[in-house]
Amino acid sequence: MTNTIDRRTLLRLAGASAGTAVLAGATLAGPAPAGAAGGAFRHGVASGDPLPDGVLLWTRLTPTDEAQPGSGVGPEADVTWQVAADPDFATVAAQGTLTTGPARDHTVKVAVTGLAPATTWWYRFGYAGAWSATGRTMTAPPADADIDRLRLGVVSCSNWEAGYFSAYRNLADRGDLNLVVHLGDYLYEYGTGEFDAGGTVVRSVLPAHEVLTLADYRIRHALYKTDPDLQALHASVPWVITWDDHEVANDQWSGGAENHTPATEGEFADRVAAARQAYAEWMPVRTGADGAIYRRLRFGRLAELSMLDLRSYRSRQASGAAVDDPARTITGDAQMSWLKSGLAASTARWKLVGNPVMIARVDLATLPAWLLGPLGRLLGIPENGAVLNPDQWDGYNADRNELVDHLRAAGTRDVVFLTGDIHTSWANEVTTRATGTSAPAAAEFVVPSVTSDNVNDFLGLPEGNALSRLGADLLRATNTHVRWTELDGHGYGVLDVTRQRCRMDWYHLADRTRPGSVSRWVAGWSVAAGSSTLRREAAPSA
Repeated sequence: MTNTIDRRTLLRLAGASAGTAVLAGATLAGPAPAGAAGGAFRHGVASGDPLPDGVLLWTRLTPTDEAQPGSGVGPEADVTWQVAADPDFATVAAQGTLTTGPARDHTVKVAVTGLAPATTWWYRFGYAGAWSATGRTMTAPPADADIDRLRLGVVSCSNWEAGYFSAYRNLADRGDLNLVVHLGDYLYEYGTGEFDAGGTVVRSVLPAHEVLTLADYRIRHALYKTDPDLQALHASVPWVITWDDHEVANDQWSGGAENHTPATEGEFADRVAAARQAYAEWMPVRTGADGAIYRRLRFGRLAELSMLDLRSYRSRQASGAAVDDPARTITGDAQMSWLKSGLAASTARWKLVGNPVMIARVDLATLPAWLLGPLGRLLGIPENGAVLNPDQWDGYNADRNELVDHLRAAGTRDVVFLTGDIHTSWANEVTTRATGTSAPAAAEFVVPSVTSDNVNDFLGLPEGNALSRLGADLLRATNTHVRWTELDGHGYGVLDVTRQRCRMDWYHLADRTRPGSVSRWVAGWSVAAGSSTLRREAAPSA
């Protein structure tokens, strides 16, 4: 156990405190399930990490009934893949065969190269005379290309037992996205009933117990990949993903996790290795030779996207004045150097950062110590005030200051953090003691959970209740850099990027516990090029 509050307790406390050239191509046309192969591709198809000359393709083969995910049995089999310029595959641009088997849980990952840039492609997999569903993907534009717009779906925190993934279906149905960015907690490790929809299990997980072993993680990944809404979104556009803590265990740090007890659950390193192997097998993501997942993708001169890993290298969570300790880190030294140098050297207009946990300060029930002066230090109040959630960048002030100071020193502008994790919606200006409240260094857009509980769920109250509204008001009053927050809604964000501005629109579901739930627009905020000051928008982006 760590000395931090787990996320479920944290959100309950938060609730209690409250009481006090366009790239998009044609829409995917009518994917159908595998035919004569007897559902051999029953976990869908996916693509990810698009490059100007290629993209990563994924599927999972079930060659025989006994070759179930996590079983470790079943024959090796050859799977054919094709990429075409049209949905009928009249013009095949690339194809090949890959052998899969139980050693990789019968998953298939193909790094396709040699494709034309900035192009919509269709792909499929074949086995035993039948084809998988057809997927649609896109290659990125050349690094020096001038493009007019990039539109991204942004999601986080999809908890199976808390509801249906209607947010994914709503994004898939748009037909105007170039990319989906998933900021982590793609799945949850808990056993059934341990984290659901405000005390109600909407649909039960497999395995029923908390996942610990390689077989467990494979089965949990496979369960998620059976969701039809998740399959639809994976098949419609490429994804760029990173992990947060629940892909392994709650409040993970480099040497352990809040939700891991070595005496009864074994060595944490063994659990991490199992989780990471299953993730590499089941997700359309490129990793480095050492398994590193932090990476950078470029979309012409318009945008560059740096995806962070804020779990593998971080120090253990701390509280009190320890959050200011410069020896503690959330990124690790190598990733911090990579991030700073990459942002400073980028020639793209917008420097987007896929940031699993919130970087903006959240000061609650006290003024920050840098306004109180020496008295705050004498009393042991951390530099940025009392920390509500030390699992965020708030628990690692030195790293946040180092990054923001570097942005200012290098004159790096037009940085936008895309954030998930806390199940709520925020539009923030990133400030520190050095910037002051009137000169933010970057903007941050935080998307809500797809399904995971938030403030009203823990309070047992309806969405938009008076306590949640009061909590949002108090957060904004105490934190002037928080321009907007909403604590109850579940859903997703749509990021619209042009040379003139970067804009996030938030959409919330009518009811996460009902399949096919519709969504509604709730807010839009934008930041203009050359500025880090946010502006509220009056209507959804066209």
